[in-house]
Amino acid sequence: MKNKIDLLKKEFKKFDIDGYVIPKNDEFFSSFDKNYRLQNITKFSGSAGIAIVTKTKNYLFVDGRYTLQAKLQCGKTFKIVDITRSLPKNILKKIRLGIDPKLFTNKNLDLLFGNKIEMISIKENLIDKIFRKKTFRLNPFYSLDQKFTGESTTSKINKIVQFLNKKKLDYILITAPENVAWILNIRGHDHPNSPLPNSYLLIDRKKNKFLISEKSKIKNLINDKTIKKSEFFELKHFETLIKNLKKGKINIDQKTCSLMIEKIISNNHQIKKLEDPIYFLKSIKNKIEIDLMKKAHIEDGLALTRFIYWIKNTSKKLDEVDAANILEKFRKKSKNYLYPSFDTIAGAGSNGAIIHYRAEKKNCKKINKNDIFLFDSGGQYKYGTTDVTRTICFNKPSKKIKDIFTRVLKGHIAVYLSNLKKENTGQQIDKRARKYLKDINLDYAHGTGHGVGFFLNVHEGPQSISKYNKIKLTEGMILSNEPGYYKENSFGIRIENLVHITNENKKLIFKNLTFAPIDTDLINFDLLNKEEKNYLFKYHLEIYALYSKFLKPKERKWLAGLI
Repeated sequence: MKNKIDLLKKEFKKFDIDGYVIPKNDEFFSSFDKNYRLQNITKFSGSAGIAIVTKTKNYLFVDGRYTLQAKLQCGKTFKIVDITRSLPKNILKKIRLGIDPKLFTNKNLDLLFGNKIEMISIKENLIDKIFRKKTFRLNPFYSLDQKFTGESTTSKINKIVQFLNKKKLDYILITAPENVAWILNIRGHDHPNSPLPNSYLLIDRKKNKFLISEKSKIKNLINDKTIKKSEFFELKHFETLIKNLKKGKINIDQKTCSLMIEKIISNNHQIKKLEDPIYFLKSIKNKIEIDLMKKAHIEDGLALTRFIYWIKNTSKKLDEVDAANILEKFRKKSKNYLYPSFDTIAGAGSNGAIIHYRAEKKNCKKINKNDIFLFDSGGQYKYGTTDVTRTICFNKPSKKIKDIFTRVLKGHIAVYLSNLKKENTGQQIDKRARKYLKDINLDYAHGTGHGVGFFLNVHEGPQSISKYNKIKLTEGMILSNEPGYYKENSFGIRIENLVHITNENKKLIFKNLTFAPIDTDLINFDLLNKEEKNYLFKYHLEIYALYSKFLKPKERKWLAGLI
C-alpha cells in the first residue's frame, strides 16, 4: 500500500497540488464503487469514509461506526479521524487539494472543506491511474410490472410536473439512480446489493422525459416501450442534450449532482437547488408495496428462524464466514430470494463490537461457545428488501451481558410502542431507544433506525430514527428499529427489526415487518415490565403462528419454548 501512496504523491507535482482526496462513493453517489478506489489506497473496506493523502500526512475520516475497523485495517498508514467530531476543514490549513469533479457535489465540498482550502478539479481520476480500472459487463435495465409497483410511471411523472409548476421550474434533473428507478418503475444491476440502474433522468413541464445512461443498458426498456429511442441519450452526449434544451430553470439535487454535471448545466441554464421530491414520494409506500414487503419478510424470517435454531444447536465448528454462508443457504431455499441486500455482518465476541464488521476467510474468528454472536443481514427478494439483526448466545451468559441485552431490548420495544401522534419525528423516538442504556451511562455510536426502500436500497431517506432527524414520520414509511451496545474488544449487541407505519383505528402506529426470534437466553426478565413481557409473548406467538407448519418437529418445539 505504501508504494501505491508514493505513486499517488508523484502525481502532485504534475498538477501543482499538495494532496488528493479519495471518497468512498462512485459517480452516482452510491456507497459502492466498482473500482474500489478508497479501499485500494487505504485497505479500509467500510461503506463510508473519505481519505486525504498529502505530501506529509495521510488521513482517513470515518464516522463512529467505523473508527475501530479503520484503526485495525489502516491505522498504521493513515491517521483515523472521527468525522462527527472533526471535519477536514478543521484540520487542514492553506493547502491545494486535487479532486475528481465527478465524485463530489458543491454542497459536499463546502461541508468538508469550506472556502479556505483550495480545491483543484482534475478530470482524470488519479487513483485510476495507479490501479488500472477494470472493465465490467453492462447488464441491461429491466421494467417492473405495475402489479408490483402499485403506481404507473405516468402517475409518478404527473406528481413531478406538479412540483415543477408549483416551484416555477422548467426542468428537473434526477441524478440519484434509485429515484430514476422509482419514477420509471425500472431496476438494474449496477450495485451488488441493490437493483440500481445507474442513470440520470430529465423531465420537463410538458411531461417529456430523457433517460441518460449507457446504450447497452436500455435495450429492454425500448423493447417493452418503457422509453422510446428518442427519449434516450448516452452519458457522453449529456452536454449536447443540455445545450439543445430551450433555456430555462433546471432543478438539481445538491446531494447527487456532481460538480461536473452542475458545471455543464450552469453554462447553459439557470440552476435551482431544491431537494429532489422523489426522496419523499418514494419513502411513502403504497398498499401493494407494503403487502409485497410483508411477503418478503415472512420468507426471510422463516430462513432466520431456522438458522437461529440450527446454529444454537449445531456441534459443528464454525467461523464467522461459515455462519454467514450457511445463513444465506437458508435464504436461498426461497425461490424469490435474489441476493444479499448488503454484506452480512457476522461478528463473534470482540468482532461483534465492530459495528459494521465484515468477516473475511483469511482472518475471521472461530465462533466460540462462550461468545456472544451478532449477525446483521438482509436479502433482496422479488419484490422486497429485508434487513434484520439478531444477537445470540450458546452458553449461559453473564448477568452483566444479560442486563445490557435486556436494556437494548427495552429500547427496541419502546421504539415499537411509540405514540406517533405525540412523537412523530425520528429525533424524538431516538431518545426512547437510548433511555434504558443511558440510565446506566451507556450508549451507542449510530442512529437507531434508517429508512428502507421497496426492492431498492436498504438505506434510504429522508426519514430516519436518529438524534438529528426531524422529518415527520408518515403512514407508509418503512424504517429499521435497531438499538445496540458495543464494548470494544469484548462483545456487541444489536436487535433490529424493520417496521412500517400504518393507520389502525385512526391511530398511527409501528407494525413489525420482521418476524424472527429474539434470543430469550440473553434476557433478564426481571428487568422487563408487564407491557414489555406482553410484547415479547405476542411477538413470539405470531412467529410461531406464521412458521410452525413449515418447521421440523424439533424446530417447532424449540420455537414453542420461546412463547
